[in-house]
This record gives sequence, structure tokens and C-alpha cells, in this order.
Amino acid sequence: MVRPFAIKGKKRKRKEEKYDREEQEEVEEEESAERVSTEKLTKEAKDNDEKDDETGADELVGIPIAPSDTRPNTGVIFVLEKASLEVAKVGKSYQLLNSDDHANFLRKNNKNPADYRPDIVHQALLAILDSPVNKAGRLQAVYVRTEKGVLFEVKPHVRIPRTYKRFSGIMLQLLQKLNITAVGKREKLLRVIKNPVTKYFPVNSHKIGFSYSSEKFVKMRKYVDAVGDDMNLVFVVGAMAHGKIETEYTDDFIAISGYPLSAAMCIARITEALADKWNIL
Repeated sequence: MVRPFAIKGKKRKRKEEKYDREEQEEVEEEESAERVSTEKLTKEAKDNDEKDDETGADELVGIPIAPSDTRPNTGVIFVLEKASLEVAKVGKSYQLLNSDDHANFLRKNNKNPADYRPDIVHQALLAILDSPVNKAGRLQAVYVRTEKGVLFEVKPHVRIPRTYKRFSGIMLQLLQKLNITAVGKREKLLRVIKNPVTKYFPVNSHKIGFSYSSEKFVKMRKYVDAVGDDMNLVFVVGAMAHGKIETEYTDDFIAISGYPLSAAMCIARITEALADKWNIL
């Protein structure tokens, strides 16, 4: 009776050892597979980083910009002065003030609703960034200074929202957080910078202001043709509903039409003349 029990006990022990070995082998196989998978993902991430570094793709998709090595040394810079971009707490939230949605709020605070026109800045930025001059890579920078003196930079390859509602949200975020970054990237597409704006201009730049009240009336095409190809052009345009820009840094102050023009129309005439000058179709 003792011997059969001993045999059975040994068999049970071998069986348990067999199962333990199988479980240990399965665990080792799983750990090995996880290690191989982790190494593969790490290698792929490293390869992707190397590809990004090689290509240097910091530009947003859909805006064709000329490669930096072939971009001409000279170009054009736009400055939008007296932009009506003001944030205030209306009710329980902060909003970008405009004459349509906040007329009653503005009147209660003894302010003229007609002066609050952020849509002018929106239209002007679209006119600049959609122009063939920008898509050909000749736009160097865009600067916007608000009525309160806040200065911010807009990168040439940024995609400004088409609808005013989305644009208003972007401007609200910019004025509160001081910058807007690209999705999934560290590049700052819009950022608040220090005054004065002149310290961001190239050394060889010719600064031109525009006003309907100017006594110097010119044709835009002839005016830009007279400027040398080695000069950077800086155009200062008012982005307000009424009034005149008053800047001390402009070299010239001209009028390009016998009628008052909107900021977007003025920019359209400028970019059209520059496209003809630089043979941009």
C-alpha cells in the first residue's frame, strides 16, 4: 500500500513541475515579445524624429511657401496699426468686443460701438496671407498693434480662420495667453512681442504709411517699381474704422486712391503691384 502511494505522489510532483515550467516559459515569451515591441516603437519614434529634423517641416499644410534656401533676401513686411482688438468681461466670461454683439455693453461704459471693429483686422490679415506674394515666399512678417498698444507678430504661413467667430476666439486666446502654437508642434504662430515694432525691421527697409488725407498721391505700381530691388518694403496700414494713423517711423506717407479705401482693399492694391514688380502670377 505504501509503494503505490509513493508512486502517485512522485507522478503528481512531476506533473506540477511540468506545469510550472510551461507557465514560466509563457511568461518569458510574453516579456520577450513586450521587450521587442518596445524596442521597435522606440526605433520608429527615433526614425520619425530624424526624418522631421532632416525635412524641417515647421510649415502648416496647405500654405505653399518657397524653400528657405531659394527665398530672395528682400521682401515685404506689413504693419496693421490701431487694430480694434480689446478684451473685456461681459457677464461671466471674457469676450473680444465688437459693435454687433456688445453695443449695449459699450454704451453703458460710455464707449462708441462704431470704434470696435475687429472684423477689419480679420479681413486685412486674410488679404495679406491669401495673396500670391505670400504664397511665393516674399512676405517676411506681419505685425499688428492694437489701439491699446499691444504688439503681436503673425507668421506668414499661419492659417487664419475664415469665419469671424473662430477668428474672435483665436484673438481672445492670443491676448490672454500671449501666444498661439501650432497643433502638435512647439512653433509659435502668433505671439505678443515687445514694442517698438521698428526693432524688428531689417536695416535696409523703406517704410511707407497710407492715408486718404495724404497730399502725396501716387500710382502703386509706379511707386514700388521706383524702389530698388535691394530694399525691403514695410507698408503701414490702418486697421480702424475711422481716423488716421500717426506714426513717427515712416519714411513716406502716401495716398493711392482719390476715395477712402478699406484696409483690405488697400492691401489688395499693394500686393497686386508687388506681384507685377516681382513677376508673380
